[in-house]
Amino acid sequence: MVAISAQRAKNNGAVQVLGRIGMGCYGVVHLIVAYLALRVAFGDSGEQADQKGALQEVGATSFGAIVLWVLAIGLFAYGLWQFMMAAIGFQWVQKKGKRTRKRIGSVARGIIGISLGVYAVRLVTGSGGGQSGNQGQQEWTGKLLSLPAGRVLVAIVAAIVIGVAVGEIVRGVKRSFLQDLNLDELPAGTQRWVRRLGFFGYIAKGVVLGIVGILLGIAAFQSDAKEAGGLDRALKTLAAQPFGTIALVLVAVGLAAFGVYCFAAARAHKS
Repeated sequence: MVAISAQRAKNNGAVQVLGRIGMGCYGVVHLIVAYLALRVAFGDSGEQADQKGALQEVGATSFGAIVLWVLAIGLFAYGLWQFMMAAIGFQWVQKKGKRTRKRIGSVARGIIGISLGVYAVRLVTGSGGGQSGNQGQQEWTGKLLSLPAGRVLVAIVAAIVIGVAVGEIVRGVKRSFLQDLNLDELPAGTQRWVRRLGFFGYIAKGVVLGIVGILLGIAAFQSDAKEAGGLDRALKTLAAQPFGTIALVLVAVGLAAFGVYCFAAARAHKS
């Protein structure tokens, strides 16, 4: 019964439109994160260079409240669409194991979309944004470390995150993301660019996620939750390395590429 209801909802035209608009909003967030990453690369470390920081940046503009409401609705729609894809989507994937992995990924993206939508609402209503991404990451890392075998648990999470990061990089290099798109839905002249945008975008996302995993690994090794961090700390850690400015600029370009890729995927993603 649940599967039938989910199938009907997924096939509903309004739900499809809202979900695809939401994917576009998800792309906007990545474009702003790329802009914040560039600011970090050139010495401005005061901003929160992650998705929450991107929403804060929007809120600080003249029409911030209106844009935040639009983004909030879009991100909620994106999250719900991802949950429906997790329930009954990816039927075009033949291998059951691969289909399951894709559905798990949709659950993760759905959680991210809904949480960012909630954060946008909190910002626009003035109820406060709550913890930064780094603080939240450090808090739950600390809770895990306080458990029996906590260091082992954090190390396992770190290994999972690094594994997902490698998967994102492989997805970009092999261009396997194209399997989820109907490229015929896009103008012929843009298809080559979509391939390139996805290539650079997924690699950049994998690099950043890999740094997050490494930070978690360090936190496990040193039994210190303060060593952990989210996207913001990952970008700033990269900037602090030798040739960090160049590396972070490349990552920022990749994140921007992923943001633009999301606009194309919003139109061409299989349903």
